[in-house]
Amino acid sequence: MTRLSTLKLSLILASSWSACAMAQETPQEPQADEGAAIIVTGTRAVGVEAAESAAPIQVIGEEALSRVGQPNLNQALTQLTPSFQAQTQGTDMASFSLSARLRGLSPNHTLVMVNGKRRHGNSILQVINGAFGGSAAPSIDLIPPDMVKRIEILQDGAAAQYGSDAIAGVINIILKDEREGGAVRLNAGQYYDGEGTTYSASGNFGMPLGEDGFLDISLFHRRNEVTTIGDGQMSVKNYNGTTVTNVSAAFKPFLDACNSVNCTANVNGGQPASKLTLGFYNMGYDFGGVEFYSFGDISYRHGDALQGYRHPTRLCRTFSAAQNKWVATTTDPTNCFGTSRETGLIPHIEVKQNEFSFTGGLKGELGDGWNFDMAASYSEDVAKVYTTHSVNASLFVDTGQSPSDFYDGKFQFNQYVGTLDIRKEFDVGFDDPLTLAFGAEYRRESYEIGQGDPLSLYIEGGQSFPGYAASDAGTTRRNAKAIYVDVAFNPVPAWTVDLAGRYEDYSDFGDTQIGKITTRYDFSDAFALRATASTGFRAPSLQESGYSSTNVGPTSATLQLAPSSPGSASAGFGALGPEKSVNLSAGIVFRPVPKLAITLDGYYIKIKDRIVSSGTITGQRFNSLTTPPTRVLTPLINGLTPYDLVRAAIAASGKALDPTVLSNGALGIQTFTNGIDTVTKGLELAARYPIQLDFGKLDLSIGANYNVTKVTKNKLGTLFSPTSEQTIEAASPKFKGNFNATFTSGRFGANARVNYYSSVFQYSQPNAACSAGCQGPGTGLTAPILLSNGQYYYNAEVKPAAIVDLELDYDITDFANIAIGANNLFDKKPEIPPLVANYNAATWPTNGSSPYINNSGTINAPYGHGAYGTNGGYYYARATIKF
Repeated sequence: MTRLSTLKLSLILASSWSACAMAQETPQEPQADEGAAIIVTGTRAVGVEAAESAAPIQVIGEEALSRVGQPNLNQALTQLTPSFQAQTQGTDMASFSLSARLRGLSPNHTLVMVNGKRRHGNSILQVINGAFGGSAAPSIDLIPPDMVKRIEILQDGAAAQYGSDAIAGVINIILKDEREGGAVRLNAGQYYDGEGTTYSASGNFGMPLGEDGFLDISLFHRRNEVTTIGDGQMSVKNYNGTTVTNVSAAFKPFLDACNSVNCTANVNGGQPASKLTLGFYNMGYDFGGVEFYSFGDISYRHGDALQGYRHPTRLCRTFSAAQNKWVATTTDPTNCFGTSRETGLIPHIEVKQNEFSFTGGLKGELGDGWNFDMAASYSEDVAKVYTTHSVNASLFVDTGQSPSDFYDGKFQFNQYVGTLDIRKEFDVGFDDPLTLAFGAEYRRESYEIGQGDPLSLYIEGGQSFPGYAASDAGTTRRNAKAIYVDVAFNPVPAWTVDLAGRYEDYSDFGDTQIGKITTRYDFSDAFALRATASTGFRAPSLQESGYSSTNVGPTSATLQLAPSSPGSASAGFGALGPEKSVNLSAGIVFRPVPKLAITLDGYYIKIKDRIVSSGTITGQRFNSLTTPPTRVLTPLINGLTPYDLVRAAIAASGKALDPTVLSNGALGIQTFTNGIDTVTKGLELAARYPIQLDFGKLDLSIGANYNVTKVTKNKLGTLFSPTSEQTIEAASPKFKGNFNATFTSGRFGANARVNYYSSVFQYSQPNAACSAGCQGPGTGLTAPILLSNGQYYYNAEVKPAAIVDLELDYDITDFANIAIGANNLFDKKPEIPPLVANYNAATWPTNGSSPYINNSGTINAPYGHGAYGTNGGYYYARATIKF
């Protein structure tokens, strides 16, 4: 019996067993209405319920979070929040810093807070250009779900209230504060194909501190295995299954033997292996009028990701009598590294990440109604990077030896934040008091890149990821000071007005002033209008400003240049400045019948000087390891051909590259720059309706987000390519809808959820070996199109999809619960790319040339730019013990 069949049978049996038990139990008490939750986000006033908020805010409670199968807060929010999209997989270092975003904007545009205090960013920067490129946002995955009491998501610009990063909104994670009780959860699951097995164990414990205090602690451990994609590598195996012909007669038998056992199948990584251990605490003690509070965490993560396959001919050497030295060879298999001539090589990149954060503060009443909150936070995130199961090819050629493991260097991000908040209510003659709040913030940050070991820097370093050179290493620092004022009042009982203003001064780029007005009018208990208008800003992260590296593939190298570096300056770039925004929103709150709440909000976000990747400026294109690369000579950039500009930038950077890539591979450069202006428009719908039945309770909710982003001004000219523009405009689904139904009756519970994603697009180019029919004008559904840069691209589409989740659970006793379920129940994966329009099996080259429209070097690999990842269905079981 297949795993999928076993899963289906398990679900049917569990449903039948639970249904029998259900009939014998009394109806369960209704769950708390999340709309009645008292919120602390988006307003400085006290006692505001979520349903009464003047700005759109979604509250996700502990109960909803507990019904998500994968023990990962990022995945939970993706499945529960229509405007939230989590990254499913990354490339190189991005595999270890998966992030998320609101309203289709950058992850950097969402402020993440814990208990109302700014959460520190990630030391790992996402470099590769894409929907999540440039992200150094806080890692939500480092907060255990069991520690979360609720999550308040403010879906509105709030930079004037909370400072930099809050352009798209705010995610405020409120921690548990229990004095007693707790729970232990054990979770196990895997994907339908048997890969990616995941285990987690977690516990949450509340205890009293004396008579007036509490201490809540969560411990969490999770480990998961890798997932892979594809049925073979085209560098060894042609699309038709035969062995490639573009190798020497001496090497051909080794490749034939490798191909006969399909040794290159399932060698490309999807999800990396990972081990995460963390502890989180939240505590408070009331001394009578003054409360001391503190929260924080410590975590360790070890990640291991598969990298691109290295060909059997890649790591060999021969003695040249003419040159009187050893040289690299792709034709003589006599002297090759290890067993690489038989199987090739699959390097790994590993990250060991240590992180901790600590916040402590005092809050209380000063007298005469003046309330204060004074706090300080310190955090540190260190990621050490290693290339393993690899080889330094140049070192092996020169000496006949090479280690297989290399230390590539480290990233470190430190942040200190001090805040003071003052609040008082005044009686000014209105029915409700006026709330005045003001305060100040001081923030100090540093970002460091540490140099790799000497052998990681010898010529090109280890295959797949070279060490960070002395020219990359260094520390960047800055400080920021801010003051704010916020006034909230009700001129009449039905009308709410909230005004906020903020001034910030940064040591690296200057100061800014921003403001916000929020208002709501309740015409009746059943209908209200609300609107906001604000200006905002985002300071460039130190990671964006200071990161420098070389990103390599088997046949490519792309230099990531720090914006103010000599190499970047030679290409016409410079230091980063802040982004500035204007946010407008308007919406309705509608309660046509009791218990049914409907909200509909429209929004407009204009961002000026938005920081983006320049996109890869390609100087030469790879053809094959045995033929010269194609030099890119048009269009001219700053008076130079792309080839000359890239070569000059490489020379100015002082970096050494793999000789094979220099002579035959693809070369490019990229950096971050304030390159474009954008406008984002959208609609958000949310509705919830709990139904009390004679035999249980049914809780229904629906949410939808329609979001369109357009580049309104390109300040980079031809440097900002059509592919980069499409990344901004089409890399996220324009529409995401969510339907959730939770049924409880006695000891039985069931949860069904559907997330619908509209199409996602990415411009792709085929292999250069294909003829004019696939490079130029053609016909058919897969015909390429001519873009403004004079090149032909295929518009690779991941088609609309509905992802279904299902969970069944049963309370064995009053303190023990078991659950089984599946995420992506019907095993939906993105499409495998179609073939180029003129593919002909009889005439197509047998030298490993890819016939896919995206030039995929992996056979039958699905698109990697879909909104729901390539891993497919995931089934799981969970046991919970409460006490």
